[in-house]
Amino acid sequence: MQDKVIVGSEEWCSFPALGIPTIKARVDSGAKTSALHAINIVTFEKDSESWVKFDINPIQNNAKAVIHCEAPLIDKRVVKSSSGFREQRYVIKTKLEIGGKTWEIEVTLTNRDSMGFRMLLGREAMSGRVLVDPEKRYLLGQPTTEKLKEYYYATNEFKKGLKIGLLASNPELYSNKRILEAGELRGHEMHFLNLKYCYMKLDATKPEIHYRGGKVLNDFDAVIPRIRPSMTYYGCALTRQFEALKVFALNNASAITQSRDKLFSLQLLLNNGVDIPTTGFANSPLDTDDLIKMVGGSPLIVKLLEGTQGKGVVLAETKKAAESVINAFKSLNANILVQEFIKEANGKDLRLFVVDGKVVAAMQREAAPGEFRANIHMGGTASVVKITSEEKKIAIKAAKAMNLKVAGVDIIRSSKGPLLLEVNSSPGLEGIEGATQKDIAGEMIKAIEKNFKWK
Repeated sequence: MQDKVIVGSEEWCSFPALGIPTIKARVDSGAKTSALHAINIVTFEKDSESWVKFDINPIQNNAKAVIHCEAPLIDKRVVKSSSGFREQRYVIKTKLEIGGKTWEIEVTLTNRDSMGFRMLLGREAMSGRVLVDPEKRYLLGQPTTEKLKEYYYATNEFKKGLKIGLLASNPELYSNKRILEAGELRGHEMHFLNLKYCYMKLDATKPEIHYRGGKVLNDFDAVIPRIRPSMTYYGCALTRQFEALKVFALNNASAITQSRDKLFSLQLLLNNGVDIPTTGFANSPLDTDDLIKMVGGSPLIVKLLEGTQGKGVVLAETKKAAESVINAFKSLNANILVQEFIKEANGKDLRLFVVDGKVVAAMQREAAPGEFRANIHMGGTASVVKITSEEKKIAIKAAKAMNLKVAGVDIIRSSKGPLLLEVNSSPGLEGIEGATQKDIAGEMIKAIEKNFKWK
């Protein structure tokens, strides 16, 4: 009895090996397994053994205090929660310190954002060592507010974080919310900057960028441009102004500009040895017949140069339909591309997400029934896919050719091998993060940190 720790239903404990000085735990003898809040979970090899690294926000509802942890991986098992939800979790073994005593316990890693406690102490971890008085709380005491500040605020790296602006138009978009969240989780001061509210002072000695209300934006370390197509001209002008102020742009203005010109970007990719579907471009309705023959005849794809998210893309299944569509577009004085239709792809393509010269995630997009465009915005579905080394090389080469630090590279599998369809300088995160469960927004923030050699 004397060797056992007597605890209440809620207590503060610590994990010295993980660098967690104190964390509030729900003590629950009804739960078999212990669980620790974890995000950005990644497995890796260390000394020929499997390890796992993860981030934790030890204080509930505080995304700024973050600790980066790693531990040996001992298992991966399905755990049933109190609500009946089954989830496959990684399992680690680490030392728990509570009531002045320390011993090793097994802990599963899971996102506990929706729970009231960052830690759940289950009966297996308490067996033979802990007695629970469910009517009491904090029998072992609580850390003072000053102590918590000392642990998590005085020296925590977010205090020394970078000031990063997200240049975009809609703060409610999933991608924009995720990037802001990821930056805050990694300890940075994040600001959403609406493009429409920014205006510039062009001056040889004192150039400036002002924001709605007259606030000057010259003190940012970095900006992340997420420019919608309709704002390309102004958004790139604004990005250039930030660059003139020596602010690091994750994707620079010239790279974004050339990525938005479909014809120029395809020419650039071909010059860098990247294969694309046979493509034609013209501005004369007199040679429509030869233009169709040039790309192998019908069926073929007709694209507006300014189209995005699958809009302005038409499948012409017959020669007559192709002639009608091409001539209709030309009558509008619209710049168009015609491209061979890769029938064997069966309405599927690949989206590879490249960040700082590495493919960080990949998914397969499949068109909705009766649709040939696989874009998620057009009702396409996303799934995890195993990509080949050749597909990975094409994506990296394409992003490098376009000089993009962040790029969504679309590839189609054809009988001739993988072909590049398009390179997107503001790729969406929702579909690919949902399909792969990878923290791509976090990878984007890491690319900025790398530029500043920030730790």
